[in-house]
Amino acid sequence: MSARTSVPQRTQPHVLKATGQARPLAGARSELEPHAPTANPRVAPGFGGALRALLRKELLVELRTLESVPGMSLFAVSVFVVFHFALNRASIDGDLAAGVLLVTLLLASLLGINRLFVADAEQGGFDGFLLAPVNPTALLVAKALALIGYLLVLELVAVPAFALLLLGTSLWPALPGLIAVLALADLGVATAGTLVSTLAVRTRARDLLGPLLALPLLIPVVIGSSNAISPLLAVHPPALGAWLTGSAARWLVLLALYDLVFGLIVYAVFDFLLED
Repeated sequence: MSARTSVPQRTQPHVLKATGQARPLAGARSELEPHAPTANPRVAPGFGGALRALLRKELLVELRTLESVPGMSLFAVSVFVVFHFALNRASIDGDLAAGVLLVTLLLASLLGINRLFVADAEQGGFDGFLLAPVNPTALLVAKALALIGYLLVLELVAVPAFALLLLGTSLWPALPGLIAVLALADLGVATAGTLVSTLAVRTRARDLLGPLLALPLLIPVVIGSSNAISPLLAVHPPALGAWLTGSAARWLVLLALYDLVFGLIVYAVFDFLLED
């Protein structure tokens, strides 16, 4: 007796209806079939991610082009050399030393302020940033932090050169107070400088308009910083505690209030300046 091979028969549609089994709809996917991966929508970066990307871009551009920091440092050292020969004095101290140091740092910072937004204006960076789903405040903070970084490098070069060429007393006892004053001054220069650079970069005479706008705005920074630093650069500087409890305290408060007020002003108007 020969074995008969059983061949599976295809169930007819009318049999499925009779047995009550549901017939799969056309185009429906079985639960056993693997699902196709869905495309993830591109998520807009948050404030922190945008800030890190913008700050990284600013620092990389400066490292590759070296347009701001070397010029600022060379200008400051050149001015100190000119003062060394023009004053015809072996050394300076007190009010004169504070004035020479602060004015030189201020003039050198104008070079960085003028170049802060030039690359964005010339290479379409503003248009690209406005099209990106990013908070405009991230650009403001990134530019201010980049300018603070430029000023820190400038001071690392300029302050030792100033002490070597002009200062008659040792700088080490005054260094903690000097760092505190310069930190507040850098913050004020960065906030006011970012505002001025945003206003001047879209004009034809930006190299002239930038300093004309920045110098009057930065006069309180020069006054407060020079009066706070002056006792530290005297022939017999006071102790740090006596300096903080003396007349320097009000000048430090003035610098802090200036930084706060200009920070709020720049934060309030930056979006409108960027769009215009």
